Amino acid sequence: MSRRRTSQTLSVDLSDLDSLLEDLGDAAEAASRPASQAAAQVFYDRMRANVARIGTVSGNLAQSIYQVYSNDQSEVGRSVYHISWNASKAPHGGLVEYGHWQRYLARMTPDGWRTVVRAEMQGKPKPKRRASQAEKDAYYVLRPGGPVYIPGKAFARGALDAAAVATHAAREVLLAALEQVE
Repeated sequence: MSRRRTSQTLSVDLSDLDSLLEDLGDAAEAASRPASQAAAQVFYDRMRANVARIGTVSGNLAQSIYQVYSNDQSEVGRSVYHISWNASKAPHGGLVEYGHWQRYLARMTPDGWRTVVRAEMQGKPKPKRRASQAEKDAYYVLRPGGPVYIPGKAFARGALDAAAVATHAAREVLLAALEQVE
């Protein structure tokens, strides 16, 4: 019985494929930031739309929403954007987002909402943040009928519902960049 050779050796030059794959990798890295920005823009727009749906009193919350590129958390091929509200411009953002208990009477003034101070406490310094509940109750006017819970309106967390749209936007930018590679 003779042994026949059943395998063959083929030699193929794949240097063009290697070059193409390297070019695709470079294009993907270069498209990382534009693709991330496209996704961030979707979340930013959704957050602003959510705030507009809530309604405004002063407009500070809507004006405080921002998106910013993070140099610290980004690296080659990975771009990070932060989308949030500026707590200095809209310190009430957390109260709107998560809800809160309203214990004291509040009135709208030209400067915004203000907690009503008891007449006998006018001109006296307000209680410190960590003051006892009794000190605060003695300084501010309690709500008639007792405290009431103001439920949150998840304008920021609600924007996460747009994840599929954001992913699609990022994918479109990335694919457009990869199509430019020859």
